[in-house]
Parts: sequence; structure tokens; C-alpha cells
Amino acid sequence: MDIREESLKKHYEWKGKISIKANVKADTAEALALAYTPGVAEPCLAIKEDVNKSFDLTRRWNTVAVITDGTAVLGLGDIGPEAGMPVMEGKCLLFKEYGDIDAIPLCIRSKDVDEIVRTVELLCGSFGGINLEDIGAPRCFEIERKLKERCDIPIFHDDQHGTAVIAVAALINSLRLTGKKMDEIKVVINGAGAAGCAIGRLMLKVGVKNLIMCDKNGAICEGDEQMNLEHEALSHITNPNHERGKLSEIMKGADVFFGLSKPNLVTPEMVKSMNKDAVVFAMANPTPEIMPDEAKKAGARIVGTGRSDFPNQINNVLAFPGIFRGALDVRAKAITEEMKIAASYALANLISDDELTDDYILPKAFDERVCPAVAKAVANAYKA
Repeated sequence: MDIREESLKKHYEWKGKISIKANVKADTAEALALAYTPGVAEPCLAIKEDVNKSFDLTRRWNTVAVITDGTAVLGLGDIGPEAGMPVMEGKCLLFKEYGDIDAIPLCIRSKDVDEIVRTVELLCGSFGGINLEDIGAPRCFEIERKLKERCDIPIFHDDQHGTAVIAVAALINSLRLTGKKMDEIKVVINGAGAAGCAIGRLMLKVGVKNLIMCDKNGAICEGDEQMNLEHEALSHITNPNHERGKLSEIMKGADVFFGLSKPNLVTPEMVKSMNKDAVVFAMANPTPEIMPDEAKKAGARIVGTGRSDFPNQINNVLAFPGIFRGALDVRAKAITEEMKIAASYALANLISDDELTDDYILPKAFDERVCPAVAKAVANAYKA
């Protein structure tokens, strides 16, 4: 039985990966009166006078909603909200296991941006944060932007920003090994969807100057026609030398490649055309843009993927539990760029100079230091 068959069998057995657990007893008249009526009226009235006391008097301080519309679930595409529920439950499991955060999966039966935004906005009073998950681009950008404008709790699209935090941490430690400088390297990102665009924006924030985004048509360049709004905005702050062409041309002379696209798009010849000590993160799942052994054989020094069976995995569990833990601990109203950058450096700095190798540039998913380190960095970086 392979892992997929075994997982299906287990899901039938589990009948859900999370559950509600009572924190207090209601097994006597006094206990019932304290936890419920009539005693519960007092915390209700306290919150009526000051809504922020909902964080002190209820579980809101440690509760996150995991929201999807089911349009971009894993590599399965638009499979619908109900079919996305196993993934959302899995996400909630990771929140609890790694960040001790209670997370609730909410799968919305709508693809209408404004309808989704209004639904989440109306529910915000029940949560301390919102994690958007597996929502297709470019709608995910608009949903996130509108929610940030309307909500007073952190809105975080993990497919974008969690991936970006880890990618930047991987870049930081790759440069520690190669000795290259952030503002001198050429970085190529293939796949200008949610994750690719977020990675690109965060890399610009940490000092990358020569960044080129590519989509299925090749390099995104200022002045090109038929770009969506996100690509249009990126075209003005990326590709400073106005390079044009297909991916194979753009990769020539690159120092770093990040793939968030499709299997087998990168050939050994393309890796060979990169600069010495090339860094290749082929993150298409389950089959990367180029297999690690092929990339290494072609001359790449550092190679990573999104898979757990190869070194240097870009795994979002390294980021989102700690980011939310830190944000919830300081009752942040948003997760800022400074908080994300702090998370990247916290992850990178967990690997000492003695430990750092070409095949070990990121902590492992089960490293118990990760969540506390990221949470502390994020909390310290927050400015109310």
C-alpha cells in the first residue's frame, strides 16, 4: 500500500483530524453556573463595554480561522470547498502541533471575491487571526488586500507569505555559503502566481536588486501588454535591465533560481548556463522543475525542493505556526513586511556556521527550536 492509499484508509478511520476539547468542567450545578448561565452574563457585559476584552475572556486570543474556497488545493486545482476540507483540517493540525494554536477550517462555497471578503469580515470578531489557504490567483491577491483594509486582525495568505519567508531564509543561508552579496546577485523566479509574486516582493525588501519574474510567456518586463494587475505592478520594480525572452534565455548568468511552476521545465543545459556556485530551488510538487541529482550534476552547488525526501525542503510548517504565535502573543492587528523579514532571519540564524552545509541550509520541520524562535522575532518586530 503506497502513502496515498494508506492516507485514504486513515482518513476513513480518523473521521476528521481535529476536535473540540473542553477546558473547564460543567459537571456540577456550581460549575455550570460559572461557565454558563447565570454567571456568564458578566464576561458578556464586560466585552460589551470593551470589545478588546474578548481576547481576555474568551478563546479568541489563540484562535485562527483557516479559510479556503477550494480553488487551488495542493496541485489538484479547483476541486471545491468540501474537497479542500482534508487539507484545511491538516493545516489546523499543524497549527496545534507546532504553535499550540486552535485553528478552525472554514470552507466557503463561493468564488466571488466580494462575497468571500464579506463572509470573512463578518466572522472576524470570533478569531485572533485569519489564514487564507489554497485560493487561486489572481483572486487571492484581491481577497487578501480587501480583507487587510477591512479587518483589525492579522490576515495572512500562507501560500504567498509563508512560502516567501522560508524562501528568503533559504536565500540568506545560500549566500552565507557562496559568499555572494544580496545586492549583486541575479535571481530568476519562474512561476508568477501567488507564491512566486510574494517571494519576489520579499526578496526585493531584503536587498535583491536584479530580480526577474517569469511566467509561461517568459520574462515579465515593464511595457509588456496583457499583464494582470499584480504582474503590471511587479514589472515596475523588477527586471531592471529589461531582459526579454524565454526562461532558458533568462537563466543565463543567473546566480539563483526559484521554480514555482511545473515539472521538468528546467534542463541541465539551463543550469549549466547559470553562474558558478548556482543555487536552484525547484519547488514544483510533487515533481520539481528539475530533479536534484540532475541539477547537481549540471553544476548547481545548492539545490532544494518542496519535497521532504530531498535536502533543503521549503516547508511552510517552518513559518506559519511561529508567525501566528508571535502575532497572537502581541495581539497584532496585521503581519507586516518587517515581521516576515524577521521570521526569515530567525529561521536562517538557527543554523550555525558550523552546521551550515550545501545540504543543510534550513532547519528540519521537526526542529523544536523553530516556532519559539520565529514567534519571538515576529513579536519583537511588531510595531502597534
